[in-house]
Amino acid sequence: MKLVEVKLITRHVFFILLAATARAQVNPEMCRYPLGMTGGQIQDEDISASSQWSESTAARFGRLEFDNGDGDGAWCPDIMSEPDGLKEYLQVDLRSLHFITLVGTQGRHADGMGNEFAQRYMIKYSRDGSNWVGWHDRKGRQVIEGNRNAYDVVLKDLEPPIIARFVRFMPVTDHSMIVCMRVELYGCEWLDGLMSYSIPDGHQMIYRGLDVYFNDSVYDRASAERLTKGLGQLTDGTWGLDDFLHSHIYGMWPGYDYVGWSNKSFPKGYVEMIFEFDHVRNFTSMKVHCNNMFSRGVRMFRQATCYFRSGSEWEADPVTFRPTVDRMSQTARFVTVPLGDRTASAIKCRFHFSDLWMLFSEVAFQSGSAVYNTSLTPRKPGHPTNTLPGDDPTHKVDDSNTRILIGCLVAIIAILLTIIVIILWRQVWQKMLEKASRRLLDDELTARLAVQTQAFSFHHSSLSSEGGSTSNSTYERIFPLCADYQEPSRLIRKLPEFAQSTEHLGPSTSCKGVTAGGSDSAPHYAEADIISLQESSDSSTYSITAVNMNLFAGTDSSMKEFPRHKLTFKEKLGEGQFGEVHLCEAEGMQDFLDEDLSIEGNNESPLLVAVKTLREDANKNARNDFLKEIRIMSRLRDPNIVRLLAVCVDSDPLCMITEYMENGDLNQFLCNLRLKEAADEDKTEQEENEGKSMVSYSKLIGMAVQIASGMKYLSSLNFVHRDLATRNCLVGKNYTIKIADFGMSRNLYRGDYYRIQGRAVLPIRWMSWESILLGKFTMASDVWAFGVTLWEILTLCKEQPYSQLSDEQVIENTGEFFRDQGKQVYLPKPACCPERVYANLMLSCWRRNAKQRPSFQEMHAQLMESLA
Repeated sequence: MKLVEVKLITRHVFFILLAATARAQVNPEMCRYPLGMTGGQIQDEDISASSQWSESTAARFGRLEFDNGDGDGAWCPDIMSEPDGLKEYLQVDLRSLHFITLVGTQGRHADGMGNEFAQRYMIKYSRDGSNWVGWHDRKGRQVIEGNRNAYDVVLKDLEPPIIARFVRFMPVTDHSMIVCMRVELYGCEWLDGLMSYSIPDGHQMIYRGLDVYFNDSVYDRASAERLTKGLGQLTDGTWGLDDFLHSHIYGMWPGYDYVGWSNKSFPKGYVEMIFEFDHVRNFTSMKVHCNNMFSRGVRMFRQATCYFRSGSEWEADPVTFRPTVDRMSQTARFVTVPLGDRTASAIKCRFHFSDLWMLFSEVAFQSGSAVYNTSLTPRKPGHPTNTLPGDDPTHKVDDSNTRILIGCLVAIIAILLTIIVIILWRQVWQKMLEKASRRLLDDELTARLAVQTQAFSFHHSSLSSEGGSTSNSTYERIFPLCADYQEPSRLIRKLPEFAQSTEHLGPSTSCKGVTAGGSDSAPHYAEADIISLQESSDSSTYSITAVNMNLFAGTDSSMKEFPRHKLTFKEKLGEGQFGEVHLCEAEGMQDFLDEDLSIEGNNESPLLVAVKTLREDANKNARNDFLKEIRIMSRLRDPNIVRLLAVCVDSDPLCMITEYMENGDLNQFLCNLRLKEAADEDKTEQEENEGKSMVSYSKLIGMAVQIASGMKYLSSLNFVHRDLATRNCLVGKNYTIKIADFGMSRNLYRGDYYRIQGRAVLPIRWMSWESILLGKFTMASDVWAFGVTLWEILTLCKEQPYSQLSDEQVIENTGEFFRDQGKQVYLPKPACCPERVYANLMLSCWRRNAKQRPSFQEMHAQLMESLA
């Protein structure tokens, strides 16, 4: 049990205590319990519909789920017969009147096989099953904005709330898609039993030139002059403020909280109201919330005379009540009218004026049915108490029951306090263990950087486990021994035909001894500040061969500890899920560097570096991933790959210090340049270097050569970058290029990444079709990204790849690559790009068959030839 759970339990106990002591009216903020679609309390026979698409999409399947299942169940109507679709509905019978404050909707995704949901819908409701009313909000709008995808649950507050037994959800559609719905209603039982009230329509006051309207604007059965057979603001759970010129509801007009009448309009001196109930009840009292701002001519009623009816005739002997006149306080208040335990199914009350105006904001009743339900015992969810301030305790339960309840509450509070103490003690103990394990990790850092003979595997990261290990590698180990087929990712749901057949994929890509399954979740491009190399002990792994191990055997795995006080913060480059990336100056860094490392700058001046930090509150898995990233980067030795220079791991926060080039990232660098025209080719190289705003085609190809060289080195080690782009390349003096991985953590490039269902984050405009749809990352998918990066370079990064397409259209375009029917869209040829480079190099990077794409070694040689 976590501390947040304790808070929830404490809050529930507080609600019970509130019901026992404050005896508050139905509170819309508390009355938000699920009424049984999700939990199954609402039976199948109580869920009906106008039609159904098939037996598997009948009304009983319209229960909202929080995706514990596969999301296959939903109600789907038959083809909409009307343009607005308002003849189709899903109906829920709650068996009794309920106060409904919230509704939730969800679509049908069928674990990727479906994509049906209601973008908009309307609600109708009824208290008796025959008279139906269309819900509208406080500003008169009837259409509710629904779902934007088939997965997420969308909750909508109902303002005003609904008092009903029957509720209908009515999808609004333009026939552009099939509609399916899963729903839930939230609220509590309506214990008043009030079915309707009939009152004169409210009047308009002009106060100091200000129009103040006291009409019942949410009354659900409006008619001329007199409002009959409906409910409205007198039962919406919102009490008026002391000053009637202001409203509880933001943006509403003066007087909105109240229904009010002028004495001048009633010659008899009273306002008559009729209240009708669901059945005969034994009434004890009535609560009326009145305004008493007498300085503006408003006072609470002088007298209330109530008549009762159990059959067809009103009884002759009424109950009369005269409240105490208050000439001191102008606060609004509830006035309790005793009803003398009279039995009736309808009550007619006449409220007599005591001033120019009389304003009511709420009316509620205590009756025999409510007496038994408002005993001070805790209620099951969905049935909170419905009593009002100032209730007479003699009408509730006897003192012995009260004493028993108080004793139970004291015992519950004592148990909760004990649980809180235990949880706090456990948290302290866990922190002590974490600190101990952290010290052990620090002590073993050097050993962790050494060559390990364990097996590695490339697989999907988990998107669903909380606090679990998440793979977000930028450099990740793969194995060329076979094509590593992965289960289709969530994006394959855009292509329903894929689930029917895998014939388009060609020969089987599974490997002997390796299960082709695994997670069906999309590869996790989380923030780039944590780069992990997944380790596995299951049967679906390959050991690194002796040849591959030799690639690391000769390297020095130890990294020197750099003094933190010699780092001077310059600016924040970006941040990710578990840490941040800072641009710093490192004083005396030259003393910590290996002999083979050449860096920009001199020995006297501070060196510009990038510092990745791990947050102190990061979990153990994130900490392990950070150490794995250090181990990986410490072995990457190439002039076109950013080098790890030193580490700070003697205390928190853990830091790794890497190279940073003086001209920043390649994307921003190119954006500030313009291409040198052919007429300027006779300029000397010195003039070209001085004209920093211009760059030649040959220089651009030289940058691409360096990127290809760095990727050739990574591919020789069987590493996949997975996020190759100009934003992840740094520029130094004389157009020196080094490949890095900072782009994803920078807010500047947030638009380059597409978030799937609020979880996975993918640079889809740079990704191959098989990476997007199949979750398959290989050196061939890096080749695809290199083709996009080359396109960026030759267009000087003036626009985003596929800028004419939305993210969804980019994904649809990958589907055309999958279908292979010649309808796929390619990036256009840049203006300065020769046809041979575009046709022989770029387009070859984007071939559908990954095996037909060139290697980085071939592309490096090809680019070198084009420079000659």
